[in-house]
Amino acid sequence: MSRFLSFDLSAITPEEGAPAPDRLISGDPRFTTWNIEEAQGGLYAGVWQSTPGKWRIAYDEWEYFHILEGYSIVTEEGGTPIHLKAGDRLILRPGFRGTWEVVETTRKDYVIRL
Repeated sequence: MSRFLSFDLSAITPEEGAPAPDRLISGDPRFTTWNIEEAQGGLYAGVWQSTPGKWRIAYDEWEYFHILEGYSIVTEEGGTPIHLKAGDRLILRPGFRGTWEVVETTRKDYVIRL
């Protein structure tokens, strides 16, 4: 068994989604997620993309992500907006509450630990 995973997104069937209606603030954002890895211990990795819109987010998990393209604004409740563009990285820790606004279609790769 190999100890690395090589992947081609075009060979992965993406999942489609959207924010829950009770979390939507504005727009009509649509998500596309390519789940690449699900490992023991609740570890997930993949690529996520969203079209423009704004919604409330609440994290029970830990997530590291790297913005590959686009422009988004993440704002913690009571905090200062964080403007994210290609090349930016961020960690959201369990308990994070706030909003995610996609200004320009955004694509990120991510690692999540439940």
